[in-house]
Order: sequence, then structure tokens, then C-alpha cells
Amino acid sequence: MRNINFRNYFRKNQPIVTYVFFAIQIMVFIVMSFDGGTTNIYTLIKYGANFSPAIISGEWWRFVTPIFIHIGFTHILMNSITLYYLGSQLEWIYGSWRFFLLYLLGGIMGNVMSFGFSASVSAGASTSLFGLFAAAVVLGRIYPHNYTLRSMAQGFLILIVLNFFTGFLSSGIDNWGHFGGAIGGALAAFFIDVPNLAPVAKSTRLKAALGYIALLVIFIVIGFMRF
Repeated sequence: MRNINFRNYFRKNQPIVTYVFFAIQIMVFIVMSFDGGTTNIYTLIKYGANFSPAIISGEWWRFVTPIFIHIGFTHILMNSITLYYLGSQLEWIYGSWRFFLLYLLGGIMGNVMSFGFSASVSAGASTSLFGLFAAAVVLGRIYPHNYTLRSMAQGFLILIVLNFFTGFLSSGIDNWGHFGGAIGGALAAFFIDVPNLAPVAKSTRLKAALGYIALLVIFIVIGFMRF
């Protein structure tokens, strides 16, 4: 297995999708600020926050839209900074379209798990960001001889632990969403190939993909059974 020359690779690949996601969540935040406020529960529901009764009534798109909605200035500030730095690194590694898929798969799994185990209205890019954290950790395990990926994985593992610890000590944090995002990102890292690195075995990729789908279905069923 050969290492990627990340310096040259980064120069040739700009994180366009990261910039697009960044711009979308900023624009949504601005619009919501002028239409009731981003901490107003009715505005949050109106713009697509994770809201179980609405999902049960058929608004399945709420498994995606919460990724781009934030509750208050501190929330969007922290998530935007994290997206910019973390997203840029992983988009450089995966390429734009693979990163696009990874980001959404983590976010969707997080929102689905939140739907399954929490009745609270929730929103935020944290579900996707935890998916990126977990994907980075998995890459370090898959490619232990790649110094860059291994170092990145160690750093992000510490961040995941600290964020989970902080989340359990704080009120108003959607820990189920964070946990689901991490699960989704970790599984996705096994079946989304990294360019220029040896692909994961087909059997492992298939198991990870099927595991992702199975968990998605299980969490949705649990959510419906709660009502």
C-alpha cells in the first residue's frame, strides 16, 4: 500500500462541497433569523427540524433538512468552524462526490436515530460532523500504515470522546443524533472508497452497507412504535 502525497493532492482538490454545505447553512440561518428566529420552535419546525409527529405524518425529508438548520448563533458558529476545517480535510481525502455522500449518510443516520429514541425537536450539522469524525477514525484503522490517516484518526477519536462527554453533561444536546451520526459515518467509511488507496474487501463493504440499511430501518420502526 502506498501513502498519498497529501500536500500535492490538497493543492489540486478544492473542497467545493464543503463550501456549498457551509453556504447553505449560513443562508438558512439568516433567512430563519428574519422569520421568527432560529431559537423559535415554530420556526424550527417550519423550516424542517427533526420533529417526530411531522415525520410520522409523511414528512420524511426531515431526516435530511435538520442537517442545515441551527439553533442560535453559538450553535451555527461552532458547527460552521468544525465543518470548514474537518470537511476540508475529508473532502480532500475522499473527493467531492464521495464526501457529499459521506456527509449526508452520517447526518441521515443521526436524524433517524434521534427520531427513534428522542421526542425532542432537534436540528444541526452535528449529526453529519460526528459522522465525519467517526469516518476519520475508521480510516485510521483501515489504513494503519498510512501515517497521515493514523494521526488524523487519533486526534479525531479524542474529539469524539470529549464531545460525547460534554453532550451527556449538558442539557439540550441531541446525544442520540450524535451517536447515530457517528454510527452512520463509521459504516459509510467501510463502503465508500478512498481514491488512491487500496479498496476495502468487497465482503466487508457489503456487510457495512447492509448494516447501515438495517439500522436505518430498525430506528425508523422504533420511532413509529413509540407513537
